[in-house]
Amino acid sequence: MKFELSSVLALAATAIAAPAMDKSLAPRAVVKGFDISHYQATVNYAAAYNTGGLRFAMVKATEGTTYKDPKFTTHYNGLTNAGFIRGGYHFANPSSSPGSGAAQASFFYKNGGGWTNDGITLPGMLDMEAGSSKCWGLSASQMVTWINDFVTKYHSLSTRYPIIYTSPDWWKSCTGNSNAFINKSPLDMAQWSSSPGTPPGGWPYWTFWQNADTNPYGGDSDQFNGDMTQLKKMATG
Repeated sequence: MKFELSSVLALAATAIAAPAMDKSLAPRAVVKGFDISHYQATVNYAAAYNTGGLRFAMVKATEGTTYKDPKFTTHYNGLTNAGFIRGGYHFANPSSSPGSGAAQASFFYKNGGGWTNDGITLPGMLDMEAGSSKCWGLSASQMVTWINDFVTKYHSLSTRYPIIYTSPDWWKSCTGNSNAFINKSPLDMAQWSSSPGTPPGGWPYWTFWQNADTNPYGGDSDQFNGDMTQLKKMATG
């Protein structure tokens, strides 16, 4: 995800479908991955897996209530054939015209964001970042309500809570640094630096960290806060 349209698990005691992990900000082990969209017209999936050592990917599926990424199916199938654990992501448009959070969750779920317990599909990801304006014209309380509508609807459709992708700056500015989702959605934190820093919103640690806006195989670079066993558990629920 680029910042135009691109972590912390919820507390281990809660009943979300995500693997339990150490709560420190620095992971004991990481798995490398990337996220891609139609901006990456061609991707050498096999090289990314075999040479690059990447093991997971998030692929843009939808935006708002009408847009479907034209490269989603190609990317998703290519990643699957290469052996990746993968999932879809939805670029949120919280302004009033494209529909409510629930409507966008439904559109996403039906067009690439669904989850199945097949061991290779991650729960869908909600991409919260700036668009036409930084906070889409919503107040912090309105934004939290919108996100909650999306999260609740996606969970009702899939039985999984979506991953939330955001940056600390955006989350603090546009939700008032809300902690409403720490017991539900894992965090994918965008922080393009050599260290992740402190997660926003009360999340005690990140689940995914987008650590760079480039990757040798296309898109953005990501890390999973855990080992392959934990990543596979997240895919199986």
